[in-house]
Amino acid sequence: MNLGNALEAPNEGEWGVVLEDWFFEKIKNAGFHSVRIPVRWSAHAAADPPYALEAMFVDRVKWAVEQALSRELLVVLNIHHYDELIQDPAGEKARFLGIWRNIAAEFKDYPGELIFEVLNEPNGDLNTALWNSYLAEAIAVIRERNPGRTIMVGPANWYSLYYLSNLDLPGDDQNIIVSFHYYNPFQFTHQGAEWVTGSDAWLGTTWIGTMDEQQAVLDDLTFAADWGALHNRPLNIGEFGAYYKADMTSRARWTAFVTSRAEMLDMSWSYWEFIAGFGAYDPAADEWRTPLLNALIPPALP
Repeated sequence: MNLGNALEAPNEGEWGVVLEDWFFEKIKNAGFHSVRIPVRWSAHAAADPPYALEAMFVDRVKWAVEQALSRELLVVLNIHHYDELIQDPAGEKARFLGIWRNIAAEFKDYPGELIFEVLNEPNGDLNTALWNSYLAEAIAVIRERNPGRTIMVGPANWYSLYYLSNLDLPGDDQNIIVSFHYYNPFQFTHQGAEWVTGSDAWLGTTWIGTMDEQQAVLDDLTFAADWGALHNRPLNIGEFGAYYKADMTSRARWTAFVTSRAEMLDMSWSYWEFIAGFGAYDPAADEWRTPLLNALIPPALP
């Protein structure tokens, strides 16, 4: 489960979510096994070497990680919304690596249930060639203090599964999980999304689960699974979800299909997200949105 719209906001709370301990309790008790914690480290790191992290912010992130670990939830901790790196890769490269050196030092003594994800959705000017180069250096930096830590990585072009084949990974490091994000069909999952130009025209798009609709999803996931098998890399769907402006029946149907097929293909997954615009939990009603929860974790048969 993704704890989105909190620590990756410019400042926690600006996007309407402040992490609370009961979030982790609800997630654990519902039957989830992991949380992904997106973090905008770049807003809380110095501009100059050694790119020191704000102590209070580090403490806040550690609190969140420890809330999860204390409940036996695996944690994926990433760098999220590093917009400056996307816009000026060369100018921000040293800072990116420096931030990772500092994160790696802060969390070096945490247990193996903490996973480092190098960067969420590289895109724009951070193209495939640059990303492969920066990724190799970032992995080396992490390994200085965390030689046994599991690392999660994804391809350029927004973690698109169709760019997995362009991902260049160190052959001698097998402790790496490869992640991609899945929002197809985009006109369904992002209908009415305020940050997507023209998405209001998609309002009313449904996902009925016709044979063609199901096959399109299955083709996508199978493409990724085949790549993982060829390269002997475990796969993770790090984000998937449908925005609240889609009808709930379609949202639940699509979510259930993606989840079940991912599991059939031996992929781990993390739903986007807990309590905001894609949220599986309704903060106003203080309860899970049952259709979405059941889609993610089907009730046990009597």
